[in-house]
Amino acid sequence: MFKNFARVFLLSLFCQAVNAQIAQDCVDAIPICSNTPVNGGTYDFGSDDFNGATATGCLEATTLGTIESNSAWYRFRTNASGQLGFNIGHDSTEDWDFALYQASDCNLLGDPIRCNFFDNSEGVSFIGVGEDPTGNTDSVHFEDWLEVEPGQDYYLFINNYSNVNSGFSIQFTGTIWETNPYDALDCSIVSNLLGPPIAACEGDNVELNATTADALNYSWFMNTGSGYSQITGATSATYTVTASGDYRVVVATNAETIISDVQVGFNPSPMTNQVSDETFCQTDSMTFDLNTKDVEALGNQSPNDFMVSYHSSPSDATMGIHPLEKEHTTLVGQETIYVRTTSMANSNCFDASQSFVLEVIESPVLTFSEQEVICETVGSLEIGEAYPVPNFEYMWNTGQQTPTIQITEAGEYTLTVSNIVNGVSCESSRTVTVSISEMPVITSIDIADMSVNNVVTIHTEGQGEFEFALNEGEYQSSNIFEGVPPGVHTVHMRDLYGCGEVVEEIVVVGFLTAFTPNGDVLNDLWQVEGLSTLNSPIVTIYDRYGKLIKQMSQFDAGWDGNFQGKPLPSTDYWFKLSYLDNDGNRIFAKYLQSHFSLRR
Repeated sequence: MFKNFARVFLLSLFCQAVNAQIAQDCVDAIPICSNTPVNGGTYDFGSDDFNGATATGCLEATTLGTIESNSAWYRFRTNASGQLGFNIGHDSTEDWDFALYQASDCNLLGDPIRCNFFDNSEGVSFIGVGEDPTGNTDSVHFEDWLEVEPGQDYYLFINNYSNVNSGFSIQFTGTIWETNPYDALDCSIVSNLLGPPIAACEGDNVELNATTADALNYSWFMNTGSGYSQITGATSATYTVTASGDYRVVVATNAETIISDVQVGFNPSPMTNQVSDETFCQTDSMTFDLNTKDVEALGNQSPNDFMVSYHSSPSDATMGIHPLEKEHTTLVGQETIYVRTTSMANSNCFDASQSFVLEVIESPVLTFSEQEVICETVGSLEIGEAYPVPNFEYMWNTGQQTPTIQITEAGEYTLTVSNIVNGVSCESSRTVTVSISEMPVITSIDIADMSVNNVVTIHTEGQGEFEFALNEGEYQSSNIFEGVPPGVHTVHMRDLYGCGEVVEEIVVVGFLTAFTPNGDVLNDLWQVEGLSTLNSPIVTIYDRYGKLIKQMSQFDAGWDGNFQGKPLPSTDYWFKLSYLDNDGNRIFAKYLQSHFSLRR
């Protein structure tokens, strides 16, 4: 993400390189107060400015054994307060390093306040302070911004480690160019008659002014790489430059002859091509990759020469501030994006004439439950979107075209909802699985253990999902209750989907399923355990034909297998258990396994 600034001076390697002045020693550092065009490269170094040291800050000795190998020195002075940074643009195949010193004397440099010694294995084109102008937020080649005040002096040491180089440029950035776009740096330190190096755009009117009091005559020269040649007819105090190169003026006065050189570099201005509108459906991430529009904006122009940024207003695009993140967060609706194409060589060379519309269409969000149950006692159910959106289209796999439908059968029902805008359809589908739940019915109850703490199992049949409770206890998914004492208990069984509840009273007692009245004292009597927990219990025993054989209360020891003093044959017999409820009514206990065997 780019920092916000009103004016960013971008200087790259792609304007015509000429042999500009390079100061190899700190004492000759070139004073600058704005961005510079690309120079002709650095070769060797003059005096060892570090006096044999092998390190300064992060910088280490080169293959020559010294910190300097192919060096250049610059100096500048701040004229405003705020945030300041700079970019050093170079060929991506070359390895450059830098160190920045806050000092006003080369003999008192101290330690650098910013420096970078990373190799260029990534093949980047910029190093510096602040943020990479290409938008690479992960670059290790950029140090933190400077917070500056007016009148602070700095020395900038730039060194080529790769020994083969095609030069570099310097571009200044930061918020001080917003508040002071024309005097963020102090140009009074530049004593050169023609001023600091000049970076311009093709078509700009660049006039060099060498006006000097008491001048006798002026002679102008130009160097495009083969040495200075006099410009025919250029004899006035000013000269209008139309091509990149090194320019020299020789001013003759009665007292002296003044010679002043300056470099002027022209960079091509880009043209932003028409960019098409984008319409897409809303997604969970809700971002749009603006990088995908770069190809349209650039057309045949090289991304190595120009970069594209996107802005939320025409003024931001024109000023080159507040660029949008390339992974742009979007909202439902229309948004106009303004495009700025900028020369990598000079940010003053740009085109912000184009824009496009991002339209995000709302994707339907379906929230109805994916599991529904039809209660058997009701017989039907309404499913679907209870709060439909008026402009959406609804289609069920049943062929119905309404937000909700009434159903009576189990199955899977799918609703597809469409939002169609300008021919783009955003769809969402959701399937609801419907089952039928029958009214809960207790079919039988098993009682195991015949003890003080019994196990009670409740059996049911039919479709549905149920939960169970005993007496006033909490509901549970299991149909088994352990540790149940003898006596009268209330069983609750209910459907999980609210289709109904059944409450039954059960009696927990124990009895032998078979007894052997043969006089061996073992199982000679048949009896019901736990009768004492009931109110006035009565057990009646019948043969298979319904004939009453025996009636017992809780005080009887049990049945010995005789009827009127005579032993009955081995076979199955049935029994009923009744007792008085809380209202004094005699009722029969349900769900007892009401038969047993007599064996002789």
